[in-house]
Amino acid sequence: MKALFIGGTGTISTAITALAPQCGIDLYLLNRGNRTHLVPEGVHVIEADINNEADVREKLKDLTFDVVAQFIAYETEAIKRDIRLFTGKTKQYIFISSASAYQKPLSSPFITESTPLYNPFWEYSRNKIACEELLMDAYRKDSFPITIIRPSHTYGNFDVPLAIHGKNGGYSVINRIKNGKKVIVHGDGNSLWTLTHNTDFAKAFIGLMGNIHAIGEAVHITSDESLTWNQIYAIIGNALGVKPNIVHIPSDTLAKSFDGFTGDLLGDKAHTVIFDNSKIKRLVPGFTATVRYDQGVRTTLEYIENHPELQRPDPTFDEWTDKMIESIEAYESNLPRL
Repeated sequence: MKALFIGGTGTISTAITALAPQCGIDLYLLNRGNRTHLVPEGVHVIEADINNEADVREKLKDLTFDVVAQFIAYETEAIKRDIRLFTGKTKQYIFISSASAYQKPLSSPFITESTPLYNPFWEYSRNKIACEELLMDAYRKDSFPITIIRPSHTYGNFDVPLAIHGKNGGYSVINRIKNGKKVIVHGDGNSLWTLTHNTDFAKAFIGLMGNIHAIGEAVHITSDESLTWNQIYAIIGNALGVKPNIVHIPSDTLAKSFDGFTGDLLGDKAHTVIFDNSKIKRLVPGFTATVRYDQGVRTTLEYIENHPELQRPDPTFDEWTDKMIESIEAYESNLPRL
């Protein structure tokens, strides 16, 4: 099987890029070549900016693929470009969408692939929905061979999954936990969430590549493990050898303090979600996610500890966190008693 990944070195795709050659896949990556140290030996790298359509067309003119996987598209114009580029050049086009596209607020916490796609809180999710609709239309009208994959919160070595963090990722929160400083968790911390290790995601993804039963289908890939956010933070603390000092703040309040939390929280993390993975298990017999979060997060923390470039401080976020906690605690201390 010959495959082209557009991207291939991100959080989700790195694990797939590592696994694909072990499965006998002749893999090409099309990206800007900024993270070649993550590319396994034997994987071909085509350095190009996918947004430069003419250059990409020229570099791919003599190549055809069994699978093209698009990891970095977020808008319909990118999908239209890909349809132009890959019509007649691939037997399967895989688009990475997002489980955040599922209905918010939820009518049921149990998510299947038939759960409506609707998210008024997050433009990112609405854009992914529009991309899906465009691809489904191309499949129905022109037989463009699409498969849509919806990841939920997938993590690997580069960052620890957290409820609230700043623009520089989660390292500052990890530092706060490690040093006994207070950290914020949205709501009461008891909503259920699903975290999937990228090596588990990769196993299912490889099983969908070249899979005739996946053509024209949308499918999510997640772990079966459900954890509350309080449990997630307790697991992180346990891995660090400390108990997290958690302060709970309502999601609405957090969203009012930073516009970016409107989508991330109100459109995603604030909701209890439990994924039904029957479809991916039917399409990829034998698939099951095997990395528990307490196992995966230890690996992530060890990797970050050994890679200083991932230890990015975030003084702006730290200052905001301290002020938010100070404000909420002052408010709570002045509440009238009944």
